[in-house]
Amino acid sequence: MEPAACKGRRGGRAAAAVAKENIPGWQDDGHADVDFVKEGSALRIEANGLAETESPSSPTPDLECDDQPNPEQCLTTYQVVRMGRSELCNHLTRLSLDTSGTKEVLRQRLKSYCQLEHRRKGSEDRSACSERPAIVRSILHASKLEPCAFNYICVIDFEATCQEHNPRDFPHEIIEFPVVLLNTSTLQIEDTFQEYVKPFLNPTLSNFCTSLTGITQETVDAADYFPEVIDRVVNWMRQKGLGTTYTYAILTDGSWDMARFLNIQCQLSQLPYPRFAKKWINVRKTFCYFFKLSREKTKLSHMLECLELQPEGRAHSGLDDSRNIARVAGSLLSRGCCLRLNERLSQGRVTAVRGGETLAATPVPSTPRHKHSRNSQSPSRLRI
Repeated sequence: MEPAACKGRRGGRAAAAVAKENIPGWQDDGHADVDFVKEGSALRIEANGLAETESPSSPTPDLECDDQPNPEQCLTTYQVVRMGRSELCNHLTRLSLDTSGTKEVLRQRLKSYCQLEHRRKGSEDRSACSERPAIVRSILHASKLEPCAFNYICVIDFEATCQEHNPRDFPHEIIEFPVVLLNTSTLQIEDTFQEYVKPFLNPTLSNFCTSLTGITQETVDAADYFPEVIDRVVNWMRQKGLGTTYTYAILTDGSWDMARFLNIQCQLSQLPYPRFAKKWINVRKTFCYFFKLSREKTKLSHMLECLELQPEGRAHSGLDDSRNIARVAGSLLSRGCCLRLNERLSQGRVTAVRGGETLAATPVPSTPRHKHSRNSQSPSRLRI
C-alpha cells in the first residue's frame, strides 16, 4: 500500500525518486530550496513557502496565460529554480522586470513574482486568465501599490577610532558622522551631511586607523567634540522636516553603527542615547531576507555586486559608504522590497523589532542633554 505522502528535500534521494517517477525528463541538480511532496498521483512542489502541484502529465508551463484557459499552467517556483541565466533573463524581459544582477538575484526576482501572484490571487476565481495581464502589471509594480512607509531614509555609516588588532572592550570613538538623505518616492539622494569628530579618550589616531579611513590627525584635531557635532546633525535633520513634515527612518549596514559606535560614544560623552536612533533598518538583514541569502557572508561589496552596482568613492569613507548603502536601499525599493524597522537598542542589547512597530514613525530628532559635564568622563564608567 502506497503511503499518503512521501516527502524529500534539497534534491535528496526520496525527493529524486518521487520527482523522477512523476515528472518526465526530471534530473536532480541539487537545488537546495525545493521540497517534493507526493500526494496520491500528484506531486506538490514546495519552495520558500510557496506550494504548487504538478500532475504527472503536466507540460512545462509558460509565464503568460492569455491563451491558456488552465490557470495551473502558470509558471511555478519549481521551474524558476531550474532555469539558467539566459532563460531567467528571457522571462524577466517578457515581464518588463529588471534583468540586472547575478543569476542568484535573477532567480529570486522571478521567484518573488511567482509568490506575489500566488498570494494576490488567493481565493479569487483563477479561471479569469483574460484579466491576468493587468494583474501581472500591478504585481510587477508592487512598490507603487505599497509605497515605503517612510518618506525619507537617513543612511548613517560611522567611522570610528580603531587599532589593527582591537581588544574586545576597545572603546571606539566616532571620528566621522555622515548622513545621506534618500527620498523613497524618487529613489534619489536629496542631500548629505558630513562632519568629522575629535576623539576625547584616545585623541591620537593609530596609523592603521588613518590608513583604513583616510582620516588624518590634522582633520580630527580641527574638528569639534561629539556633543557639538550631534547637535548640528539634529538641527540639519530638523531643517529637512524629518519627524514633523515627513516620516523617516534610520538605516545602517549592520548593527554596529547604532548598537556599538553610537552607544559607546554617548557613554563617553555622558549623553543619553538619542531616541530617534533607538530603532533602525539593518539593510543587510533586509537584503538577505529578500534574496534568501546568508547574512554571515553578506557585506556592502557583496550587496553592490549582486545588484550590479559599481562601488563609488573610497571604501571606509563614512560618506562614500553611506552613499553606496543608500544606492542599495534605493535598488531594493525599486524591486518592491518593503523597508521596515527591524532592529532596536534595548538596555544595551540589540533586539528584533516586530509587528506594527516595524512601520512606526521615528521620533522627531532632538539633541541629547548632558548627564554630567564632559570633564567627569571616565573610561571605567563605560558599559561596553
